[in-house]
Amino acid sequence: MCGIAGYVTRGGAADRSTVQGMCDQIRHRGPDDEGIHLDGACGLGMRRLSIIDLNTGHQPMCNEDGAVWVVFNGEIYNFQELRRELIGRGHAFATNSDTETLLHLYEQEGRQGISRLRGMFAYAIWDSRNRSLLLARDRLGKKPIYYAALPEGLFFASEIKSLRAAGVPLDIDEQALRLYLHLGYVPDPWSVFRAIRKLPPGGWLTYGQDGRLEQGRYWEVPPPCEEPAAGFTEAAACEEIRRVFDESVRLRMISDVPLGAFLSGGIDSSLVVASLARQSSQRVKTFSIGFEEPEFNELPYARLLAAQYNTEHRELVVRPDAVSLVPKLIASFDEPFADSSAIPVYLVSQFAAQHVKVVLTGDGGDEFFAGYTSFLDVERFRWAGRIPRPARRALSCIADLLPYQAYGKNYLRAISRPSALDRYIEFGTTGTFLRRRVLQPQWRLPWDAAFFREAFGSAILPDSADCLSQAMQFEATVKLAGDILVKVDRMSMAQSLEVRCPLLDQELVALACRIPNRWKIHGGRGKLILLKALGDRLPPELLNRPKRGFGIPLRHWFRGPLRSLVWDHLTGAGFLNRGIVSGPFVRQALQEHAAGRRDNSFLIWQWLVLALWLETHEAAHGLPSAVRALG
Repeated sequence: MCGIAGYVTRGGAADRSTVQGMCDQIRHRGPDDEGIHLDGACGLGMRRLSIIDLNTGHQPMCNEDGAVWVVFNGEIYNFQELRRELIGRGHAFATNSDTETLLHLYEQEGRQGISRLRGMFAYAIWDSRNRSLLLARDRLGKKPIYYAALPEGLFFASEIKSLRAAGVPLDIDEQALRLYLHLGYVPDPWSVFRAIRKLPPGGWLTYGQDGRLEQGRYWEVPPPCEEPAAGFTEAAACEEIRRVFDESVRLRMISDVPLGAFLSGGIDSSLVVASLARQSSQRVKTFSIGFEEPEFNELPYARLLAAQYNTEHRELVVRPDAVSLVPKLIASFDEPFADSSAIPVYLVSQFAAQHVKVVLTGDGGDEFFAGYTSFLDVERFRWAGRIPRPARRALSCIADLLPYQAYGKNYLRAISRPSALDRYIEFGTTGTFLRRRVLQPQWRLPWDAAFFREAFGSAILPDSADCLSQAMQFEATVKLAGDILVKVDRMSMAQSLEVRCPLLDQELVALACRIPNRWKIHGGRGKLILLKALGDRLPPELLNRPKRGFGIPLRHWFRGPLRSLVWDHLTGAGFLNRGIVSGPFVRQALQEHAAGRRDNSFLIWQWLVLALWLETHEAAHGLPSAVRALG
């Protein structure tokens, strides 16, 4: 696991100090080693977190004749299989690292070889023979790669801060900021800065020294399955899940350094720990965090699983002063990011990093096995699709006319939406009505199915698709890459900790997408097929407990110890005079939350993160007001 950075200039030679400055910004991603390679117009750099082949895995790494160079962030789980094949084709290996496999695979198959990789990765290959750079990213976007194509050349890095150090312009992208104001994160391929973009999951990019840029996708998430293939039964699906799940865990056990697992007390992380314990010859190290507030504390459930498998278990209780971490979070993400569960991920990563360098997690189970409670809402409100369109329009008008405080207003608006995707967006983004109310007109988006299809293309299924399939595809593409995996990568790498996600193995994802939705969710419960296949490995208490997200008690903290922080930042002129939000509505939302009439914690957190991010960005670059300057 590493941080990578570099650039190709269209004029002159690459400068070592520029590459060094880019690498210095991501030292946390790789504290064990550093390397730089210069070849005329190209400069490559890396910071290494040593996990496999500790002694000979130094990067940048070259092929036999020094014509091809690579910098690589991630892990290739099938590298040994590929290595044997490439040796059979005459390639000579100098190391035992997965990094070198990328070089010889490129020599053998060019960029077509990317599709043969099984793992998490973002890498850059410089081919001095044709003076071109190749960038590639893993299928689901577990590892990040940002780039900026400028008149003077192409710059790339694992984090935005490296591009900032190279002098890439930092003008704010208004559309990206609008997306943040609706989603709470900036989705791929946008970044909050106009000059910087994210390489999409499953994407590749080539750049020649002449400035020619080409880009494409080698893989996309398959749409959810609505009907099983002929002869494919539930029993066969369960057997396949058991085999592929355990294989996915086993592949991620390969490490030359101490390894453990996050154990939240939920189904997914518990299944990962169970599989890990069943396949390990040593006691598994597990790490859990909890809260003083009982409704957010899952430590008792984590203890049940830890006891059943006799893990070497450690716990940490998080208290409200944890939100003093906000400045560190803002610095880690480089752009506004309002998923508050970043706080516990940061803390459990910090906790685990004291004992191990690699952890396995349960991320991915909800997206591909229908575990989110929002999917249950989709099932519960299927009937709304049968409401005649004239009646829906009437309900929408009634909802708009009702006072903001009226009970049922948001419910009426949600069921009146013209399509299943529109309903899901309404339920899943804290209500477009509320956002229209708080945002000034120039910061609003149409935020309907038509906008989503234009913005996200094939990630959004047509209206003819099942409503649950539409919701699952959105979560598995837009939100997974833009929110969940960004959170996991930045918070763990801030602690120099590698995170591996067995449930996001490409073979398990492909299998999940072949399993029909009705085997996954029914009767108000999700993950049915996963539990049918693997549930006998868990304590009975875990099987029957309600779904909880990895959240924090923000609503309590905003009414208590953090109330002054929120009011100071969100009701002051520094934030309100930017022209983004309606001051009266912000105050009303804060008052309602403080009085316990509504839980507005998600919106309050989103506004607070934005306010603090803008202040930090402007202070760091001496800008009078980044947002007001946009107009």
